[in-house]
Order: sequence, then C-alpha cells, then structure tokens
Amino acid sequence: MKKAILTLLLMLVVRPALAQTAPEGIWQGYDGEWKHVSKQLIDLAEATPPDKFSWRPAPGVRSTSEVYMHIALANFYLLSVTGPKMPADLKMEMEKGVTAKADVINWLKRSLDAVKEGHASVMPKDLDHKVHIADRDATIDGMYLRIIVHANEHMGQLVAYARMTGVAPPWSKKD
Repeated sequence: MKKAILTLLLMLVVRPALAQTAPEGIWQGYDGEWKHVSKQLIDLAEATPPDKFSWRPAPGVRSTSEVYMHIALANFYLLSVTGPKMPADLKMEMEKGVTAKADVINWLKRSLDAVKEGHASVMPKDLDHKVHIADRDATIDGMYLRIIVHANEHMGQLVAYARMTGVAPPWSKKD
C-alpha cells in the first residue's frame, strides 16, 4: 500500500514537472512528435551557415545539403505510398542538385508540411489499410512511423555534422 501511495505521489509531482520542461511536441502523439522533429530540422538548417551546406565528413558521404534533400525526397516518396501524389516539380536527382541553403530549406519545409497535412487527413479507420512499398506490404500507420523514424535518424546525423563544423544546435544553447 505504501508503495502504491508513493508511486501516486511521484506521478502527481514529477509528471507535471516533466510536462513543463519537455520540448514542444514531445509525448503528444504522432502529430506532436512530428511538430518537434520538423522544428528541429528547420531550426538546425537555418542555424547552419550557407557554406556549411556543401560540407561532408568524407568523400562519398552525403553532404549537409544532400542529407536535408534526402529527407525531403524520402518524405515525399514515403508519403506517396499512403496516397498523396509527389510534387510534379520533384526529381530524384535533386538530392545532389539542390545545394543552395534557401532552396534546400524550401524543399525541406514543403516535405515536412506535406507529411503533416497528409497525416491530418488520414482517418483512424484507414491506418490499418494495406499499401505496397518496394518488395513488401505495409500499413499506412507503418508508413507514417517509417517517415518519423527516418526524419529522426537523419536529425541525429545532422546534429553530428553541425557539431563537427562548429554549429551548435539552437535548442542546445543555454539561455
């Protein structure tokens, strides 16, 4: 009984404290998490100087701009598997061809917004709908999970790139 009371007290005290300090979107379901990673990607891209967009850690490894464009292209492609069409002006060779900071950020924002809008339009009953990608079947819910996992995976890569080039992620700076 004492353990249950202690657990309840901890939940009443600690949970509100964590909620007040958690970054916006964290623990608020898919839409909140998507908002969080989208903001981080945009904030980091905007904090990165234009000359660092061509930086790459080694020959044959994606440059900073190529990683951002890879995210944008993947967002549009994976989203298209769930139904929405890819933009007519999107070309796969853009991963290497779009390198200017403003252009990269524009494509990134477009793709992040497309995922947000796509997810908002999906009805809960449709999340289990089967779709086909590459050599397998998946669900619409699984596709959205893949999109967010992919974005977060490359966010980690971009944080490492930023740190290696002397750029501090804006959310890590002390006030």
